[in-house]
Amino acid sequence: MTTAPRPRTTTRDPEELTRRLNAWLTTRLPGAEAAHVTVPESNGMSSEILLFDLEHPRAPVRACALRLAADPAAYAVFPVYDMPRQFHTMRLVAERTTLPVPRVVWLEKDPAPLGAPFFVMERVEGRVPPDVMPYTYEGNWLHAASDEEREYLEAATVGLLARLHDGIDVRREPYLRSWGTGGLREHVTAQRAYYDWVVEGLPRSPLIESALDRLEELWPREPGEPVLTWGDARIGNVVYDGFEPAAVLDWEMAALAPREVDLGWTIYLHRFFQDLTERLGQPGLPGFLRRDRVERRYARLTGHTPRHMDFYVLYAALRQAIVMLRVAHRQVHFGETAVPADPDTLILHHGSLRAMVQGSYVD
Repeated sequence: MTTAPRPRTTTRDPEELTRRLNAWLTTRLPGAEAAHVTVPESNGMSSEILLFDLEHPRAPVRACALRLAADPAAYAVFPVYDMPRQFHTMRLVAERTTLPVPRVVWLEKDPAPLGAPFFVMERVEGRVPPDVMPYTYEGNWLHAASDEEREYLEAATVGLLARLHDGIDVRREPYLRSWGTGGLREHVTAQRAYYDWVVEGLPRSPLIESALDRLEELWPREPGEPVLTWGDARIGNVVYDGFEPAAVLDWEMAALAPREVDLGWTIYLHRFFQDLTERLGQPGLPGFLRRDRVERRYARLTGHTPRHMDFYVLYAALRQAIVMLRVAHRQVHFGETAVPADPDTLILHHGSLRAMVQGSYVD
């Protein structure tokens, strides 16, 4: 089985980053030093992670992870990287809920030390369901687990969403009120603006635009009250200790929105990897994170029965398509792929998204 090479995730020199990191650390904790600095192979394209051990007698934490905003000169995936917002969101979630959020330690807004803003947090040991090669492929720890173990992980992960959505009263948090109204229309309008940014000066995507039109046809009459949504709510952003969530990561897409925005993303992002796996001839994990199961679990935990899920699962597939289109444009920029005649084929899941728009998708 062959797959496309993983797109490049960084243009930065790890040795130079280490030197600059150590210079910065001395301004926060004189005499501190970063040891065993590594850049994970699984580093994302939206921001970068450095792992290191903090050596100092009064170190607030020993095992550290540093999240660094994307290099603005490296064809970033998103137009804005608000590291203070991520930092303060993680701190708020840790204070107000029982979610296992890594302790955030330092925030640096000045881009001068490392070339972009960043923050340092506690590093939590464990294992993460991989994106490359996807956890739905044979040979990784989650695929090799028993049905009972995967069911436990699924239930615990849906429980994270329930605890987040019910754990914070957004009306009582001045910090969150500054984010906007939190209505569904506001959330979708932001996605339209992101799409316009992605295709600026480039061919537009008829498929994405047809999906936007289809959303309008499916628009919920009562979208529901906004909650704090995680945004990138998927198992690939959770560190697990065995099959128990030990750390909830990647809060850059957090927003005020109806709770179904997170549910749709959790459900669809599994389907994204499952469809890819089946397309390459493997069975994957067809019984895992199924929509009906996720909805039932969530309803039992919260008392809220998810509504309008056809809309929200399509919305998740659309949002993923915009991200995938930007990633593909980035690959073209770096000479990793050629420009096709049909811009829609740059979207990795264009077939399933088209089927969802047409109403023929079978999940």
